[in-house]
Amino acid sequence: MRKLFLLFTFEFLLFTSYAQVNKAPAYPLVVHDPYFSIWSFSDKLNESTTKHWTGKDHSLIGMIGVDGTTYKFLGEPPRTLKPLIADAEMQPYTCRFTETKPLGDWASTGFDDSKWQTGKGMFGTSNADPQTIWTSREIWIRREFDLQPEKINELVLKTKYDDNVEIYLNGEKIFNAGCCSGNREIILSKSIEQKLRKGRNVLAMYCENTGGTAYIDAGLYDRLPPEPIQQATQKSIVITATQTKYEFNCGPVALAVDFLSPLLMNDLGVYSRPITYITFGLKSNDGREHNVKLFFDAAEEIAKNRPPQEVKTEFYKKGGIAFQKFGTVEQAVLKKKGDDVRIDWGYSYLAIRDGKEVRLSYSPRSDLAGKYCKLETDYGKVTTIASEKTILLAYDDLYSIQYFGQNLQAWWKKNFSSAEEMIEKSLDEFKSIEERCDKFDKQLYDDALRAGGKTYADLCVLAYRQSLAAHKLVRGPNNEILFPQKENFSNGSIWTVDVTYPSAPLTLIYNPALLKGMVEPLMYYSESGKWTKPFPAHDLGTYPLANGQTYPEDMPVEEAGNMIILTAAICKAENKFDFAKNHWDVLSRWVEFLVNDGFDPANQLCTDDFAGHLARNVNLSMKAIVGIAAYAQMAKGLNKRGEAGKYHNIATDYAARWMQMADDGDHYSLTFDKKGTWSQKYNLVWDKLLELNLFPESVYNKEIKYYLTKQNEFGLPLDSRRTYTKNDWILWTATLAKDQKDFEALIRPVYKFATETPTRVPLSDWHETTDGKQVGFQARSVVGGYFIKMLEYKWKK
Repeated sequence: MRKLFLLFTFEFLLFTSYAQVNKAPAYPLVVHDPYFSIWSFSDKLNESTTKHWTGKDHSLIGMIGVDGTTYKFLGEPPRTLKPLIADAEMQPYTCRFTETKPLGDWASTGFDDSKWQTGKGMFGTSNADPQTIWTSREIWIRREFDLQPEKINELVLKTKYDDNVEIYLNGEKIFNAGCCSGNREIILSKSIEQKLRKGRNVLAMYCENTGGTAYIDAGLYDRLPPEPIQQATQKSIVITATQTKYEFNCGPVALAVDFLSPLLMNDLGVYSRPITYITFGLKSNDGREHNVKLFFDAAEEIAKNRPPQEVKTEFYKKGGIAFQKFGTVEQAVLKKKGDDVRIDWGYSYLAIRDGKEVRLSYSPRSDLAGKYCKLETDYGKVTTIASEKTILLAYDDLYSIQYFGQNLQAWWKKNFSSAEEMIEKSLDEFKSIEERCDKFDKQLYDDALRAGGKTYADLCVLAYRQSLAAHKLVRGPNNEILFPQKENFSNGSIWTVDVTYPSAPLTLIYNPALLKGMVEPLMYYSESGKWTKPFPAHDLGTYPLANGQTYPEDMPVEEAGNMIILTAAICKAENKFDFAKNHWDVLSRWVEFLVNDGFDPANQLCTDDFAGHLARNVNLSMKAIVGIAAYAQMAKGLNKRGEAGKYHNIATDYAARWMQMADDGDHYSLTFDKKGTWSQKYNLVWDKLLELNLFPESVYNKEIKYYLTKQNEFGLPLDSRRTYTKNDWILWTATLAKDQKDFEALIRPVYKFATETPTRVPLSDWHETTDGKQVGFQARSVVGGYFIKMLEYKWKK
């Protein structure tokens, strides 16, 4: 039998010079893809329930028994929510609604809604999987419920919405939110609680669809008090690129916990395995021996989308490994799509090397740890000589995505016949993989440090796992690499071009083949004739179904510029032009569109239209100009001299006209026709990185100097219309700076946001620069764009 007790010196928690990141808005624990993604939303690992990135509970529980005393070090048992009026996720309901603006006090208890329509919640557009389809711009909903006198411990509003929402209780507003989606549990104040009445009450909702997907649902709950459990004392936390590490005191025993997700992009065989190692190290603090047991549990919610779904659990042993395997009874493979959706097909695994000290079962026990945890491991006598054990969490999704009608499997399945085989191999290789991850973490930090300084390196560490975990590595129909991302916390699109574009620096550095796996499917969509417009599609569907664009509006100039620039970047990263050659016809079609429509863009959607669409967008024009020049650069590399000269001359002419038309004195304007405005010109960064030399250094210097006068406490606003920002673009804008001092001045407020934001969710890329609060978006791949400065450093070497 393989020994479980190993000498352990707590090496993995030594605070070396490369790993000083110890603060984040949320902490990645088990992160691999949009479905297998578990986070701690609190600074202390044991002060909150661990969650999926959407905010739904995906509970992990960890406890240590020391000489009969139990200490909780991981998670918080989910607190019971007693429904007062349940939301649709908990229980379907019937209510009154109208899509015509009502007269009078429509949210009050005395309002007559008898002429309204009757429908079932949830309400939403057809692509939101609603009970009742909502087709207009606005909707008003009224739900009546009876309440008997009872003491409420903590009143909670559960709501999911997209876009603008207002919620009322008995005629008084209790919640509102602006643009974009949300899925929230909000603890309501005692003053709101007092608005509840004995007998009849009304919960009223209003929602406005500003474009694309829309939905609205809400319910009220009483959150019951938690069971008291003694807490382990957290001493420290360290985040590296692939690991999150904690230290605790559990009475007289020291505990170290390391969550390691081996996301090594230079080894896709390892990278693609949907596994996280959790290592527990123990030693005595007081020089004495102590009897210690480890308890651990992974909740069934990890394998289901909604709480009521029935789950089947198995416990078995195979190949010297004890397994827990669970999944829904229904197994509706690839039947769900959308943003606020979790997987409810496939199987979750918990695995550990078997031994007489290991018990993994449903065995009911009356003790506190036994009530919550199915895994028990007896460490026996713990002394000052440290020991460790490692467990493994894994998820086999059976089929990962649907790609133009064909169900495709994850990349790792090409190497393994079963999840058990993959898990056994991963446990065998743990020490070597851990060593490789340690080495990679150090190298990444050192490179980022050299490229942009310590603040920059810390931001790269925070971005690494989050960016990759928004993707799924899939084996294509012809054994090709497919690397779709989900547009998290937005509309749930798959293979969104304007999400690939900002995320690209990360994969350009570590494995351009992955970026090709993001770009090439969009090329195929046009080349096959499935998409016939003269510019690229916005997306290929709604995750995980990639059967064609589902977003209702195009981004013509945006996506054409993005795709050409990304192709040129791939060619530079690979130091050859084969990729462009393979897709020259479609690239030529797109560049002609940019020549005709890109320089002075018409009113159209682009990636920065949070404050509304713009015509004559100066930054969008710059993207078109850079895209045309990038095409010329590739034509030159392919020895197409005529095309290279033609498009280089067009781009050069456009750049000169751009500088004249956009000039606004000490900066360049937001649009060609509106002086006294400004915007971040982050698309200029590819002129610098691809060495296109379209714009003189004076353009860079003038913009940077102006930006430094416009910063707020938490960053540089996106443009002059609002004070919110996109922090991935700030990193691109900062890379335009000539000197390190200006670069650091622009990124320092982003770091302040990342470490001080009051919004405790996986890193948001859309935040308010005045108070550091999230505006929208979280857990998105676009933070891979933080690596733009490192990309510049790598390409200069």
